[in-house]
Amino acid sequence: MSKKKRDITHYGLPIIETHFHLDYLKEGSADEILAAARAVGVEKFMTISVTPDNMPVALDLAQQHSDLFCTLGVHPHDAALFNDEAAAYISTHAIHDKVVAVGEIGLDYYYDHCDREVQRQVFARQLQLAVESELPVVIHTREADEDTMAILREYAPQMKRKGVVHSFTSGMELAQLAVELGFCLGINGIVTFNKADNVREVVAATPLENLLLETDAPYLTPVPYRGAENAPKFLPFVAEKIAEVKDLPIADVIKATYQNSLREFFPAG
Repeated sequence: MSKKKRDITHYGLPIIETHFHLDYLKEGSADEILAAARAVGVEKFMTISVTPDNMPVALDLAQQHSDLFCTLGVHPHDAALFNDEAAAYISTHAIHDKVVAVGEIGLDYYYDHCDREVQRQVFARQLQLAVESELPVVIHTREADEDTMAILREYAPQMKRKGVVHSFTSGMELAQLAVELGFCLGINGIVTFNKADNVREVVAATPLENLLLETDAPYLTPVPYRGAENAPKFLPFVAEKIAEVKDLPIADVIKATYQNSLREFFPAG
């Protein structure tokens, strides 16, 4: 039985949405989606690129809204589409004041939509672009812990800024390594799912200064709104569950994750 839906609480504190896909949301216009999130305290947003064609779309959206920023990168599902032109686009636009990270990049051995060797090569190449541009990264990894750890061990020491392993559902070993290397873990609605004990265990074990709030909207809508399209306005539910798992006041979680987000993606404030 699903939990009774309730209103979203505005805690009177600023929140940063570190991962969603604005151009994929269908329930409302961009203006409406952002306004609904602002109404519960969301102050900044990061819309995430996943394909070469998606990169200019995300950048264009970011330029239309003062509090919206974007990342540039190619997701492992579409690693076969990555080419010199895509690399050049990232390099050329990395200096744009609306571009805050290289991503979404990484490895996905769960769906295996792309050859694993191609995924590894494209992941490494985009990490190198992040090194060269001095941008942090937004990493996707699923069922690929060993290879992800090996690649991060190689590239993280070269990175001036690290970033986040987003939508974290991997094992404790990768969580610990990511933190040791200076990365944050992105926590979203999965932490509220009944069967996500593994994610809650990672949240409990990870220092608060290494956690970020995200939705991955339109996907992974948190309880009690599962079944609806996800949106940044649901971020307070993620913060509430983190607070519950870590036995902390909700204000502590929101304040810390906000500062963590600024540190990783908005160092100028």
